[in-house]
Parts: sequence; C-alpha cells; structure tokens
Amino acid sequence: MPETPAVPTGRRRVSPGAILDAFFFVLAGFASVWLAVLLATESLGLGWGLLWFAVLFWALLAYLVLPRLHRILTRLYVPDYFIGRTRTSDGLLGDPVNLAVIGNAEQVHAALAAAGWTRADDVTLASSWRIVTATVRRRSYLQAPVSPLLLFDRVQDFAYQQEVANNPAKRHHVRFWRCPDGWMLPGGHRVDWVAAGTFDRAVGLSLFTLQVTHKIDEHTDIERDHIVASIRRAVPQTRLVLIRDFATGYHSRNGGGDNIQTDGDLPVIDLRGMPVAGAPSGAGVPGAGVPGAGVPGDGGAVIELTGLS
Repeated sequence: MPETPAVPTGRRRVSPGAILDAFFFVLAGFASVWLAVLLATESLGLGWGLLWFAVLFWALLAYLVLPRLHRILTRLYVPDYFIGRTRTSDGLLGDPVNLAVIGNAEQVHAALAAAGWTRADDVTLASSWRIVTATVRRRSYLQAPVSPLLLFDRVQDFAYQQEVANNPAKRHHVRFWRCPDGWMLPGGHRVDWVAAGTFDRAVGLSLFTLQVTHKIDEHTDIERDHIVASIRRAVPQTRLVLIRDFATGYHSRNGGGDNIQTDGDLPVIDLRGMPVAGAPSGAGVPGAGVPGAGVPGDGGAVIELTGLS
C-alpha cells in the first residue's frame, strides 16, 4: 500500500527583512494619519487662512494618507494573481480586463493607428501639467497620458485613445499589457496581449482617495465592442474569437469608485494575418503559420464570430 505523503506542518518562514519592511510600511501609514490630524487641529483658529489649510489638508489626505491606507489594507484582501481586473497604484481593483490580442507589437500598433487611435504619452511631469491645462482650457490634447494601472505586477506597456469633441476630459482609451512568457488565460487559452478599455466621460474626484481623476462610463462592454469594431473595420484580415462567459457578468466599482458592469465575455483579436511593413506576416508571433496555434479552440464556450451584431 503506497504511503501517504506527509503534510507539512511548519509555518511559512518570514525573513527579518520582510518583517522590518512591513513594520515601516504600517508605521508610515499611521504617521500619515497623524500628520493629517495634526494639520486639521492646528488650522482651527486661522480664520481666512483656514481656506489654504483646507486645500493643504485635502492634498495631504488625497495624495498621502488615503493611498497609504489603501496600500496597507489591499495587501490583506486583494489577490495577487490574475482575476480579470487591473489594480491601481494604491492597490485598489481597477478597470476590468475586457480584450485580448494575438500578434506582435508592430501589428498591434499598426492596427490601432489604422483604426484611428492615437498612442498616449507616458506620464511625466510635463505631460501631466499639459493635460491639466488642456482640460481646464478645453484644448485638444490627442496624446494625453492615461493613469497607470497594474497587471502582472507592472504598469501597462502602452495605451491608445480617441479624444471626443477636442476635449481631453472625454475620450475612448485602452491600455495594453504584454503577457508573460508561457502565461495563459484561465481555461488554457494562449494570447500575446491583454487589454482594458473604458470611456472617460468627465473629470472628478475619486470616491476612494479623493484624488482628481477621470470618471469612466459604467457600460464597459460598449467601449470594448467599440475598440473591436474599429479595428475590424480598419483591418479586414482580423480574425475574431469570442470567449463567452470568460468571467461571470458583474456590477462593481473601479479604483476611482466609478460603477462598472460587464457581461463577462472576452473578445480575442487575432492580428497575425495583418502584414507589417518590413516584416513577414506573423513574424515574431509564437505559433504563427500553424492553423489555430495560440487561438482558443472551437469547443465549449468559445464561439468564432464573423462580425459584431
């Protein structure tokens, strides 16, 4: 009779460095709260100066205290593995992952450019100041940066957008992450990129951190379908595979506190048939040239479409 493998009974060892790091992480959180309380109490007898202290208190609360508290708390309750949601830099659950792509970087960039999308600038001090002034003055900024969201423990590789009515406060936008080598979607489907697309409808304050941010439209499926349709119109060679019920349909909130809802379907855009100048079709794409390689199969909940209805 085969022996039953022994079950480990010891606790997971934690290094002294990790304990020290956690201690100072929590200490910084409490220090931020103490500083906010101290600032509030010291400002009570300032008269008109209270207005300036109120602004300073809001800035301290929104950009130091609340983000620090969220980082501490989300370490406890937010999973650190793929669940179909991005995360904000504060650890909060962000926008849903609602799109996947098969193809190399050149094909992705070429397809989006052909579909009328503009690559967003990286977030820098200069680009951040420019989007603030453009939003206040309602001046067009076609390459306006998008806030960083995390997936696979890193920020997006790049983002694209379509400005609406020359107003940077309203825009279609989508972030892309290159999938790690060997990584597969739940269900065993291999893709090269995953993306999160949403529509910015206005500028406002985050419900969770009080920071100034874009507010998104809750109907994320409409934005997802807009992205897919724009690419398919511009690139007729595109093959589309739809994974039905990739996630259960749900209503939730993103990292800014905005309502989001989705039916849980995940379109997979296959761009391997798209020629790129200076490179053969499918160059650099794992499985290129092999029928169906890397593409979700036709069984079960996977449906291949010829168009969006």
